[in-house]
Amino acid sequence: MLYITRRERFSAAHKLWNPTLSEEQNANEYGKCANEYFHGHNYQLFVTVKGKIDPDIGYVMDMKKLSQIIKVQIIDLVDHKNLNIDVAFLEGINPSTENILVSFWACLAPEIKKYNCELHKLKLIETENNYGVYYGE
Repeated sequence: MLYITRRERFSAAHKLWNPTLSEEQNANEYGKCANEYFHGHNYQLFVTVKGKIDPDIGYVMDMKKLSQIIKVQIIDLVDHKNLNIDVAFLEGINPSTENILVSFWACLAPEIKKYNCELHKLKLIETENNYGVYYGE
């Protein structure tokens, strides 16, 4: 089995907020990330696909096709958007790095399967110090 990874970038705003908590509880839990006016990040998304080398083409998956899937399924929908307001597949979801990864997985995995590959891992870098990794489990 071979693994290939494509990196894409996007910028988006969000805030972390649980509507079942009071304003004070949200502030205590999420700190400045609960700012009512939102805040933004320049995200990096790493998409790792696993599969066997296709003997006819010589690679696991065409990186241009993988990039196009990521752009259509994710980047075009989230880039320069407010993740709390503008993104239908995140509606009702508190857009933490963890929840974003789970939602991205649901968007990407079925599309990648069409190319006889499997989505293996997503890595989402929110800041230079904070990132999450998800294996679909």
